[in-house]
Amino acid sequence: MTTPLVVLNVVGLTPRLLEHMPRLAAVGIGGFQAELATVLPAVTCSVQSTFLTGDLPRDHGIVANGWYFRDLGEVLLWRQHNALVGGDKLWEAARRHRPDYTVANVCWWYAMGADVDWTVTPRPIYRADGRKEPDCYTHPPALRDELTDRLGTFPLFSFWGPGAGIASSAWICGAAELLMENHNPDLTLVYVPQLDYDLQRYGPSAPQAAAAARELDAVIAPLLDAATARGATVVALSEYGITDVHRPIDINRALRAEGLLRVYSQDGMEYLDPWTSRAFAVVDHQVAHVYVRDPDDVTRVAALCAELPGVEMVLDAAGKAAHGLDHHRSGELVLVAEPDAWFTYYYWLDDAHAPDFARIVEIHRKPGYDPAELLFDPANPTAAKVRAAKALLRKKLGMRYLMSVVGLDAGARAVRGSHGRLPADPADGPVLLCSDPAAARSSIAATEVKGLLLGLAGLPDKS
Repeated sequence: MTTPLVVLNVVGLTPRLLEHMPRLAAVGIGGFQAELATVLPAVTCSVQSTFLTGDLPRDHGIVANGWYFRDLGEVLLWRQHNALVGGDKLWEAARRHRPDYTVANVCWWYAMGADVDWTVTPRPIYRADGRKEPDCYTHPPALRDELTDRLGTFPLFSFWGPGAGIASSAWICGAAELLMENHNPDLTLVYVPQLDYDLQRYGPSAPQAAAAARELDAVIAPLLDAATARGATVVALSEYGITDVHRPIDINRALRAEGLLRVYSQDGMEYLDPWTSRAFAVVDHQVAHVYVRDPDDVTRVAALCAELPGVEMVLDAAGKAAHGLDHHRSGELVLVAEPDAWFTYYYWLDDAHAPDFARIVEIHRKPGYDPAELLFDPANPTAAKVRAAKALLRKKLGMRYLMSVVGLDAGARAVRGSHGRLPADPADGPVLLCSDPAAARSSIAATEVKGLLLGLAGLPDKS
């Protein structure tokens, strides 16, 4: 007999924020609270993959939220297929001891194609005329109607973009409750994104951060009650803590100025040309993978990067190995920003030549992460909102539209929170709470989470 588990991945949760979340904090008070030692890079896809496999990025291969696919010649972020993740998954280990062990994945990443019983993950409808409409992917397919009939359409534009907010976390928590009520999984994985938004917009020291934590605590409470009612053990954990930043680092512009990064132009817009560039960076918050085509250029590029204001570390082959990032998907160099800095993906030198996708929420076409997507253009937010309203009207009329609301340099300068580095202070780092005091410990490594979860379920950690 295994104990049901409900694992809440509360993005950005730290000990400081827990002070504003009494319902969630009660999980640790009744059980235990532990410092969670994360991995580099401390970003969503890398850390989640470590939680679920017990491996470092060198083994599971998820070196960031996206990377340069050398075999395709393309930078791709936020892929969704679970086959990209190597290693022995948590549910695979569980089923070696209990073949009928059931798993529900509610919005943890790399969900599609995972060998679990129920899957829910954001997946827009991409219309042939270019329109994008909110929806989700589920397995089995009938689960979509089961959830949307009760909860409404998945609120995609509350999950990311300038409108990101509590509605998406409320929907996700509601979906998890319904899955527990109707299907009773042995393991329910729940991704709760709310703290990611205002902490990046305003910074964790801003009053909006505490307000977001209080708002989320109220949304999580019914899910905690539902888990307790079915006798489940609750684990709440986070991948990273978000820290205050105010300095964007334009790494790709620096590489271009040295003649290392190349672009090509179409209709007056410039696009990164990874095939002919000698060096370029795929940025991910406070970490950047720098891909260097010619091994003879690595030393020169490393020296250039080390001189950039805001860069704290340049990891070469030995440095990557020391941090568990020595995987072929990694760049020849990996950069880590100073605590108050983060990396932009920008490679154009004149905003007049920026590609049209730069000014919209477009997580799949940008060759790097763009937190400015969380903000209406700070240079003129009123005008950006007017453009958004006009675009929504065109959408309702069935016409093509462009949601041009994202600022460029002004947007980057307005970002106030980031993550990706290893935390300097445990109070600002990730944390793990567990309702079972028998498993108590003061600290846990991200690579040990898989074993902890198996133990809490009453299953051995080893084959």
